[in-house]
Amino acid sequence: MTLVRSLWHLNPWIYLVAAGFFEMGFTSFMKLSNGFQHWVFNVCFAVCALLSFGLLNLSTRDLSLGTAYAVWTGIGAFGTAAVGMLFFKDPTTFWRVAFLTTLIGSIIGLKLVS
Repeated sequence: MTLVRSLWHLNPWIYLVAAGFFEMGFTSFMKLSNGFQHWVFNVCFAVCALLSFGLLNLSTRDLSLGTAYAVWTGIGAFGTAAVGMLFFKDPTTFWRVAFLTTLIGSIIGLKLVS
């Protein structure tokens, strides 16, 4: 019971980062489901989506909604683009990587000013 109680009070940034990673998961599983035609990937999509939104909700208890949403979408966008380049043969160009790096810098900036 103590472990559950201590996990409940984790830093909201931990919830937010985890939510962003689950966002990467649900977008990747959405791609793998091929238009929601494969039930295993559909289930994985649903689990990741529920966890992502649930953790985002927990993070907004202590973080401003605008900051939490911007960081959540930023992690998801960066991570999904990286997964696309690494596993789905999306183009990897200088400008694409440069702008994704700028996105990460913006996310770090939001953490620093919060």
